[in-house]
Amino acid sequence: MTDTALAEVDDRLLLRRHVEGDPDAFAEIYRRHRDRMWAVAVGVCGDRELAAEAVQEGFVSAFRRASSYRGDSAVTTWLHRIVVNACIDLTRRARPSSELTDEVIARAPTAPDATAGVDTRLAVHEALRALPEAQRLALVLVDMHGVPVAEAAEILEVAPGTIKSRCSRGREALARALGSTEGTSRAAGSSDTSGHSQTKGGGHD
Repeated sequence: MTDTALAEVDDRLLLRRHVEGDPDAFAEIYRRHRDRMWAVAVGVCGDRELAAEAVQEGFVSAFRRASSYRGDSAVTTWLHRIVVNACIDLTRRARPSSELTDEVIARAPTAPDATAGVDTRLAVHEALRALPEAQRLALVLVDMHGVPVAEAAEILEVAPGTIKSRCSRGREALARALGSTEGTSRAAGSSDTSGHSQTKGGGHD
């Protein structure tokens, strides 16, 4: 089958063809969804190398487990679940989980104003890494990648209300962390009257 013809085939049918032995079907699934899975993996892992490994492991697992797909959810939901689980396994092995405590917030690095835009993104990214795992996963899916709450609930295998609660708590923690570091920056700047160059606090990394 030509690439053009494959591009018009539904995900479910592609997966079924893969199970039946079509040598090109899964490659099309990978082509369609690799970028989205990569972006989600980066958000969950907080590390590009871990994310790359998770995506690779996730797609290999999906390739081998395709016969277990029953069609109860979208293929993308099924893939998300596999890749997110791969991310969880890898990050747990790579580093212990941490929480966004006052001590973590206080360790936020300083950053120059010239790179404020980049620093803000790094701040949010690092703050996400410091969240409890359940909150981080919910925020990455719902807030960063626009996954509907109901679908995020399917991916993480919890109730929709649980996703909403985790997102709410996660947003509050992020706002608190980022707000605290910004406040520290302002206080440091206003207290320096010696004429020396001021070090301004950046966002929480």
